[in-house]
Amino acid sequence: MAEKSFKYVILGGGVAAGYAAREFAKQGVQPGELAIISKEAVAPYERPALSKAYLFPEGAARLPGFHVCVGSGGERLLPEWYKEKGIQLILSTEIVKADLPAKTLVSAAGETFKYQILIIATGSTVIRLTDFGVEGADAKNIFYLREIDDADKLLEAIKAKKNGKAVIVGGGYIGLELAAVMKINHFDVTMVYPEPWCMPRLFTPDIAAFYEEYYANKGVKIIKGTVAVGFTSDSNGEVKEVKLKDGRALEADIVVVGVGGRPLTTLFKGQVEEEKGGIKTDAFFETSVPNVYAVGDLATFPLKLYNELRRVEHVDHARKSAEQAVKAIKASEEGKSVDEYDYLPYFYSRSFDLSWQFYGDNVGDTVLFGDSNPKSPKAKFGSYWIKDGKVVGAFLEGGTAEENQAIAKVAKLQPSVQSLEAVKHEGLSFACKI
Repeated sequence: MAEKSFKYVILGGGVAAGYAAREFAKQGVQPGELAIISKEAVAPYERPALSKAYLFPEGAARLPGFHVCVGSGGERLLPEWYKEKGIQLILSTEIVKADLPAKTLVSAAGETFKYQILIIATGSTVIRLTDFGVEGADAKNIFYLREIDDADKLLEAIKAKKNGKAVIVGGGYIGLELAAVMKINHFDVTMVYPEPWCMPRLFTPDIAAFYEEYYANKGVKIIKGTVAVGFTSDSNGEVKEVKLKDGRALEADIVVVGVGGRPLTTLFKGQVEEEKGGIKTDAFFETSVPNVYAVGDLATFPLKLYNELRRVEHVDHARKSAEQAVKAIKASEEGKSVDEYDYLPYFYSRSFDLSWQFYGDNVGDTVLFGDSNPKSPKAKFGSYWIKDGKVVGAFLEGGTAEENQAIAKVAKLQPSVQSLEAVKHEGLSFACKI
């Protein structure tokens, strides 16, 4: 097959790829210089929509409505936009070999792609129960959610199993968002997770208690402290029961699994320095191999605010790291420099009528403030994390845009506090006066 050569190649077609392409266009990339190689069949889109509006029974989000960069209030980049800019979208193409010293990528179909500068934006893949040999985990109607194809298959099952029983395995982001969306689709929903409370990587027990009770009030059943150890299926191979470690069995027409992800770094093993499960980069997202950059979920980068190397799995960082890498690439070509990446960790989620945001670091002592009664018509509460006498993290449920900006500012500036009691008493007003 003929070899194709580009000055710049972005490997991966997710959020980071779309935002990198937009930044290349802003920086004046020439037609024919840039290619995006993606195993997905569609142009880059805002992935968070898949666990939210894409699955709604009414007013559902559909492409082309949520192509990047609408998730951050930017222009929507339709496939025609890439054509207009002379950016080649190479879709439905899986790369199976990467030779960094030779600056070559090879696809499953045997095509060869050469590049001068590579941006690795392959993101993460979901952890599957089949990876652990869970009995019956290959049954039909057991779903994972990462790509639009996954969401489409789940949608088909939602229609086919109308008003059925859904079991959600996992109590993190995907678990909470999918439990809500399945309930909105009139399913009988049970969540199962091994931890003592939901979202344990971020939530304190107090924060989690609000969401667990809110979900229970919506009719979602929650089983904590146990895991799915097997599945039984009917004569059609469709899942019918989830077997739990504690001996219980749950009827299920649909199972959605959200037990985490792992960075897609396999292609580059032994060719590039790795750390903390990802590809190690500098503050400009360049790896240990010159002219090879890594962005988004799989980059382990210097988090300047905390003076440590971190890997961040979130759409906000995917967008911003992609833009930073492109700015650094173009600046170096012109003999200029850009500022080091200075990221404030940010996470958010929306489910039912709830919407929370978190900024900073969830370490140290915590104080809960506000109205955290799940039965309140419009609950609004938050938490601060305080370490060494400074606020290092802030969480807010039900905040306005201005209030969310205030908690972000607090997490960034890290103001000193006199006592936990004083901050608890001031609550949200502490952030709003900074």
